[in-house]
Amino acid sequence: MTPLKSGTIDLILLSALREQPRYGLELAQHIGTRSGGLFELSEGSLYPALLRLNRAGLIEGEWHPTPGGGSPRKVYRLTDQGATELTRRRDEWQRLQTAVNALLGGRLA
Repeated sequence: MTPLKSGTIDLILLSALREQPRYGLELAQHIGTRSGGLFELSEGSLYPALLRLNRAGLIEGEWHPTPGGGSPRKVYRLTDQGATELTRRRDEWQRLQTAVNALLGGRLA
């Protein structure tokens, strides 16, 4: 497991919600699977990040009943503002990645 910084968690969550709305545990599982198990989000980092993104207007949460009659789940979706912010943050991440790769001996794209 690799720890993630706050801004990186936000970028990853926004990206996962671009694909489809998801509830908290589903987000954590999706990120763990997509990263090959490298990133595992604990509840202590996941839910504060979701709250932060919600307060910023980048995502919205809505309670949905669970199949089989269990407790309702809060399902999060990306807002239009969140989609715009995701594009901005992804572009910034890619510029940073290019610069770091150049410093490590890689080539600029």
